[in-house]
Amino acid sequence: MSSWVIGMMLGVSIFLGSIAVVALIWAIKKGQFDDSEHFLNAVKFDSTDDLNDAYEKEQRVKELKDKKKESLRKKDYRPE
Repeated sequence: MSSWVIGMMLGVSIFLGSIAVVALIWAIKKGQFDDSEHFLNAVKFDSTDDLNDAYEKEQRVKELKDKKKESLRKKDYRPE
């Protein structure tokens, strides 16, 4: 690679990184990350049915993963 390509890549990387740092500092100053109570109290506002549905869905996904693992164990799998 020629030196101007490396210089351009370095310049663009520094520019994009500085934009990210400025955005992070702006968000911290504006208080975007100050809402810690929302996530802690979010469960209080969910209904029991929603929580039960989420738990059942998680259990079904876990069962499917277990079945898939078991079927792979039963096959005589040999990588080529």
